[in-house]
Amino acid sequence: MTSSDKPGNASAAAAASTETAGATGVAAQDWATAAAVPQYRAAVVDLLGALAYGELAAFERLAEDAKLAPTLADKAELAKMASAEFHHFERLRGRLAEIGEEPTAAMEPFVAAYDGFHKQTDPSDWLEGLVKAYVGDSIASDFYREVAARLDSDTRELVLAVLDDTGHAGFAVEKVRAAIDADPRVGGRLALWARRLMGEALSQSQRVVADRDALSTMLVGGLADGFDLAEVGRMFSRITEAHTKRMATLGLAA
Repeated sequence: MTSSDKPGNASAAAAASTETAGATGVAAQDWATAAAVPQYRAAVVDLLGALAYGELAAFERLAEDAKLAPTLADKAELAKMASAEFHHFERLRGRLAEIGEEPTAAMEPFVAAYDGFHKQTDPSDWLEGLVKAYVGDSIASDFYREVAARLDSDTRELVLAVLDDTGHAGFAVEKVRAAIDADPRVGGRLALWARRLMGEALSQSQRVVADRDALSTMLVGGLADGFDLAEVGRMFSRITEAHTKRMATLGLAA
């Protein structure tokens, strides 16, 4: 999964480090201990299933985007990123199997949400595809990094590892800024597109959480230390702020 631009990524990592340094409860436990609570286990299976299908969908999308690439070098770069996304998917699929869960069954509840998002945000050209990967995937990464701070140590390590930057962030910024420099009118169109992506991504995320009881309980504090309703609101504020900074990095107005 594509991570956010470097400043935002560093902030998220710092926040996760600060929150887990003096961790108590679930965040201070390993998987074997934390998974003894059935509802926590169910929440983690949901989380890994959602992440796994997200990585598989990202792989498919990058492979499709490569067909729109204007140069052979661009095509090769996207193919490399797609390969990295598939490797992340394989790690998540392997982890689900390792803890005794059927990967396909774990991913199935999230297929409609992901596919719905991609159907609603099908890019019309190469630049829209780059902005979608950079903005859409980065919003998802911001969300999962926030959640990671409340996970058991083993699951947290895996989640953060699969959120590593595949290189798409820097690649997208370079190409989009170059396109805007060449034709400033492109910026207005892509800014509108990015705002649409932000709205769709947040809407789909909220639907997913609302539909999965264990996952929603984790987010509002039933399973995760200190993660109350007010903190959920602050979390989405932080995600929105990171999006605004990301737009500026692209050279677009939020």
